[in-house]
Amino acid sequence: MEHGTDGTSHRTAAGLTPTQLRVVATLGFCGLVSAADNWFVSPALPAIAQTLSVAPVAATVILTAYMLPYGTLQPVCGSIADRIGRLRLLRIIVAGLCAGTFLCAIVPSLPLLVVARIVTGCFAAGIIAVSQAFVSDVVSPGQRGGAVGILMGITFTGQGLSAGLGGILTDVVGWRAAFATFGVLAAVAWLGLLGLREPSRRAAADDGSGRSSVASGASQFGNGCPPAASGSVRADNPVAVFLRSAVHIFLGTHRAVYLLACSTGLLFLGVYGLMGTFLNQVCGLTSTQAGLVMMFYGICCLFGGSAAGKLGARRGVVGVIRIGELSGVLAVCALMISAVTGSWIPALAAAALLGFGYISVQPSLVTLSMDADQSQVGLCTGLIGFGVFAGGGVGSALGGAVLTAGGYLALWVVAAAGLLLQFFASTRLKG
Repeated sequence: MEHGTDGTSHRTAAGLTPTQLRVVATLGFCGLVSAADNWFVSPALPAIAQTLSVAPVAATVILTAYMLPYGTLQPVCGSIADRIGRLRLLRIIVAGLCAGTFLCAIVPSLPLLVVARIVTGCFAAGIIAVSQAFVSDVVSPGQRGGAVGILMGITFTGQGLSAGLGGILTDVVGWRAAFATFGVLAAVAWLGLLGLREPSRRAAADDGSGRSSVASGASQFGNGCPPAASGSVRADNPVAVFLRSAVHIFLGTHRAVYLLACSTGLLFLGVYGLMGTFLNQVCGLTSTQAGLVMMFYGICCLFGGSAAGKLGARRGVVGVIRIGELSGVLAVCALMISAVTGSWIPALAAAALLGFGYISVQPSLVTLSMDADQSQVGLCTGLIGFGVFAGGGVGSALGGAVLTAGGYLALWVVAAAGLLLQFFASTRLKG
């Protein structure tokens, strides 16, 4: 905590101290790069498909190749970070993200690009989940919603803004140069991590009154690592221990939160991933034009991240989730209008609504998940990432199948039905 000369805390956005805000911003930039590394590909898909001599629909496998390992390995990375330290793991995986992204820039064929994207997704997998757990170590429980909202707002601003930057780079210098550019950004993110220190693993930081909200008797881990496991746990296979813990958390008292995370990825990210080809094939936009339209997703993620914290104070976390889901429904309705008219203008509103909806839902689910098991916060938040991004990978694949069978209008109708079901399912949430 940072204090003024009068002994009071200097606090900034969301009640954070300047030091806490710097941590959140640095971690947010790492998340921004990991999200941007995936989503700039969406408006670039037609150009990638043309260069590699495949159909644009076939090229959507690139999105799935990144998102499936990106989602599947998040709980694994979260669990590892619980053991070896958040910052140590972040430095390793951001360096791997950098190397993998440069590899994507030089591969000569679609199969090798898919392999490179899988490798990149494996390294990027833990960035968001571990960053969320890092934030939980340095802010109090009452500040978590606002801090995670800022973190995710910065992160998914990268998702939206990268679409515009990626589209421009694709049209001007080619998609390979776009990959190289995001590789450079990953290197910058890694350098930023060098200025942070491992958090003390206080489950909840000082709330400003001088009291720590860590339960009485809880251990303080100055090196970022938990105490040694009990003898019975050490005797077990560590993989079995991890799987047992993951299944217990995922299907435990917070299972509704994790199932909604899966549907959020399936629907929100599945829809967003196919918008680039939609804007190109139906609305006739170039990669640059499509990317600029999709940038509104990122702009609304940035502002929506801060707004979600204020909405949460008035309506509660579950209320924010329901508002976000309704925003998603409106977004897909706008895409239906765009599909019927061939105009890109409704799609502009759709990108903005989709961004606001996603940034309202996903960080709120993260906040709820942190109470699933306070001794394994990294695993809890990692399972949210697993649900969201594995769901997004499946959503891209299923979306491609629906698109092939019935076209874009059928795709958006199916997505609208799914989002309405998700809205009604959220009534089961508590928080």
